[in-house]
Amino acid sequence: MARPITPPIAADIIIELIDREGRPIVFIERLNPPHGWAFPGGFVDIGETVEAAAVREAREETGLKVELKALLGCYSKPGRDPRGHTVSLVYVAEATGNPTAMDDAKNLQICLPDQTPGQLVFDHPKILQDYLCYREGNPLRPMNLG
Repeated sequence: MARPITPPIAADIIIELIDREGRPIVFIERLNPPHGWAFPGGFVDIGETVEAAAVREAREETGLKVELKALLGCYSKPGRDPRGHTVSLVYVAEATGNPTAMDDAKNLQICLPDQTPGQLVFDHPKILQDYLCYREGNPLRPMNLG
């Protein structure tokens, strides 16, 4: 039996800087298309867990060593990525220190959770909305049916 053709898997990370007032979060400006602002993240390598990919991508794009705290959700709408159908598991993580734009990040900005540095790409506005609900103490909704 042939292997099924499936969408690539990605890991995205909402990084809370716990050593700063208000626990701001980290956004990156993407170097590669689609251009715009996003949460750090990227594709899972063969032989790598999604959690390990999240930690790796955070370090590669921001220089931060993160500790994963929660799985915010799985985002799988076929049109969420203009490059093609991609499934992303989104984690909430904590870090300390001074992030730096590296690897696929053209620029980096630290914002309070209810602010963004500019237009967010992919379905990251929806992810941010879900994160704000989580941050307000609402239970996680592991399924994104809307």
